[in-house]
Amino acid sequence: MTQKKPVKSKKSDLTRAAILAAARELFTSQGFDHTTVRDVAAKAKIDPAMVIRYFGSKDELFALAVEFDLRLPDLSKVPRDAVGATLAAHYFGLWEGENRNHGLPLLMRSAASNEFAAAKMREMFGKQVAPAIAALVGPAQAAACAGLVASQLLGMAFCRHIIKLPPAVAMPRDAMIKALGQTIQNYMLPRGIKPSEP
Repeated sequence: MTQKKPVKSKKSDLTRAAILAAARELFTSQGFDHTTVRDVAAKAKIDPAMVIRYFGSKDELFALAVEFDLRLPDLSKVPRDAVGATLAAHYFGLWEGENRNHGLPLLMRSAASNEFAAAKMREMFGKQVAPAIAALVGPAQAAACAGLVASQLLGMAFCRHIIKLPPAVAMPRDAMIKALGQTIQNYMLPRGIKPSEP
């Protein structure tokens, strides 16, 4: 006699969704280290044991809460002189669009003080950013170029959205995209990163 697979109930789906929503909000506002399982449970209005039942641990909950697809454009199909502006505009959309309260702010707030969060950030870079850049500049320059591009985008995000540096916050979005796009464009051009001399 074969056993039936357990069927997920609508109630359990709602509970999981409530836990994830509470975790995203708290991790974003308080960071990984200052958010406890009890905090998440209280926010979701459930018993703390339910958080462990559904997600195992705070680390596992964090990993699921911050799963994030950057949905980077295929840079090989973007006009070469528009790559910088395209990346800058896409990145602003991630930080200031409908997904602004999900993965990126969550990861960035926690990565400076928590190795688990930092590892997730590096994983996202390695699996999403570096391959997208490699498709345009080739494997020889991909790592260095992607690192420089990421430093600009993350630096902007840190100043504008994390510490809220007044000049960065006050600058109009279009002006920021233009300025950032020009810098990124330099990294994407052959003269931006030259192979070291033998």
